[in-house]
Amino acid sequence: MSSVPQIRIPATYMRGGTSKGVFFRLEDLPEDAQTPGPIRDALLMRVIGSPDPYQKQIDGLGNGTSSTSKTAVVSRSERPGHDVDYLFGQVGIDRAFVDWSGNCGNLTTAVGAFAISAGLVAADTLEQNGVATVRIWQANIGKTIIARVPMTDGQVQETGDFELDGVAFSAAEVALEFLDPAGDEGAIFPTGNPVDELDVPGLGKFRVTMITAGIPTIFVDAGAVGYTGTELQDAINNDPEALAMFESIRSHGALRMGLVETLAEAENRQHTPKIAFVAGPSDYVAASGKRIAADDVDLLVRGLSMGKLHHAMPGTVAVAIGAATAIPGTVVNAAAGGGNQTSVRFGHPSGTLRVGAEATEINGEWVVRKVMMSRSARVLMEGWIRVPGK
Repeated sequence: MSSVPQIRIPATYMRGGTSKGVFFRLEDLPEDAQTPGPIRDALLMRVIGSPDPYQKQIDGLGNGTSSTSKTAVVSRSERPGHDVDYLFGQVGIDRAFVDWSGNCGNLTTAVGAFAISAGLVAADTLEQNGVATVRIWQANIGKTIIARVPMTDGQVQETGDFELDGVAFSAAEVALEFLDPAGDEGAIFPTGNPVDELDVPGLGKFRVTMITAGIPTIFVDAGAVGYTGTELQDAINNDPEALAMFESIRSHGALRMGLVETLAEAENRQHTPKIAFVAGPSDYVAASGKRIAADDVDLLVRGLSMGKLHHAMPGTVAVAIGAATAIPGTVVNAAAGGGNQTSVRFGHPSGTLRVGAEATEINGEWVVRKVMMSRSARVLMEGWIRVPGK
């Protein structure tokens, strides 16, 4: 085998919410990777260390979980009213693919900070001390997200006392607004219904809410799938039958939502749709040992990502939770007690999270104007990524 030198690519390794990912300026990628396609995909997989049959991603910057097998490409935006374009790539772990079908809400938290520090936002538009507003065009789903990034002496402020369950250390608070988070056609319910009966051969029929807000998501009642909503990761991820059940429901839901044409196609579309199960409030102990009381939450939600139960909650699923809670009649709204709700605090495996939504009914159809939540972000390392050349 001939010896091939490695190439260096400027990059920043960041935590955003409860995820981590490698951030690139589009202009810093090799020229043949600056356009979408197999060359870019191959590069990003090599950066993360995929595909890895051991599922550890030892030879890359991934950590063997869906929360850490992520990449972001950011560039100055030519779209009026926006500062930057942000493209998210969910990298497969043991299989060779990059899923571009949706966004990562957690990693979105880091986009504004990265864009400012990388010189992608006009300096004269930024607060020197206070909060800088960065308008982000989320290129995967064609939506606008507003990030409000704290600034001190003209620099992004990363440290602070904002605590986020699922992250061990406090940091500065970044407020996010997901504007008009429904699907491309504007319909928040792909089937037109807040609740559908989903027939899954071999498993039965389930009452589900299939919603497109932030990311296409399928919600099912925890009791209908044999759970309480208080489960932690091991209870699901160490049970192959449970994972197979959720994947079967997810695949049939993807077909019903019109996201795929065949069940086989859903196998290579792991990032979307997501699937989550919900339950009413109950006492439980979070993964950190923190006790969550029933009075601390409005409902419980457990979400799966890339075939495994998430250690906290995918940010985009949190958007879907906020939207679904705000709309009477959904499975999520019912678990939260019903009625009209503009804010919800839900329990997840690592603790709790509050999310708000503005929803109105217009001519018999529900419209979600925006969903709001706060997260935090921090630069972990910056410099150059090295990958083997061609």
